[in-house]
Amino acid sequence: MILLKYLLEANKYSRRKLIELIKGGAVSVNAQVELHPAYEVKNDDFILLEGQRIEKSTYRYFLLNKPSGVVSSAADDKHRKTVVDCISEARNCRLYPVGRLDFDTTGAIIITNDGNLANILMHPSNQVQKEYQVKVDGIITKEILKKLERPIDIVDDEATVKNYKFIKYNSATKVSTINITLTEGKNHEVKRIFESLGLRVVKLKRIRYDVLDLENLKVGEYRELKIHEVKQLYRQKR
Repeated sequence: MILLKYLLEANKYSRRKLIELIKGGAVSVNAQVELHPAYEVKNDDFILLEGQRIEKSTYRYFLLNKPSGVVSSAADDKHRKTVVDCISEARNCRLYPVGRLDFDTTGAIIITNDGNLANILMHPSNQVQKEYQVKVDGIITKEILKKLERPIDIVDDEATVKNYKFIKYNSATKVSTINITLTEGKNHEVKRIFESLGLRVVKLKRIRYDVLDLENLKVGEYRELKIHEVKQLYRQKR
């Protein structure tokens, strides 16, 4: 593993900041200043960053029930609260979210420092299932349900619903609830699907990410994944 990646996984600094620190002489390997981000780290290397011993961090995996009004990123230039801010363990290791949920969308999101797993889960070819509970203004008719069974045009693109389950129609609020499963993760995909069908999404929640559901997690709560869950996330992918 190269030095830059080693430091990224073990430290909270950004890639750009770490490159600056390395080239500025703030990193030493075995008591010698190392100026090359691509230096190949060996198992017995003694690495210091700004005088502090750096050891490769243990991978951590968390499932968060994301609240509305929280940004799906590790940092935000507008100083808004991020999903990483919701994880107290992020103070001790560099964590980041796997994919994104819209600012006003709630539900399941994985937070980790395992870049390999993140790449696997986000790669379109792996067809990772994400299930959403969607509330829309108006009645979801049988004709609309039929349209969900084939590819849907969403403005210069196409979306495919893996499966769906109609939940209910509330005649008092005139809101329909439906669960849909997607595998592509396109930008604003759920909202664009229903907009193309003439329906406005009023509430959106991701209730399942692959093998993980929210169980008893309340909004804003999180838990660390068990080892067998991490293995399941890895094992199901090509």
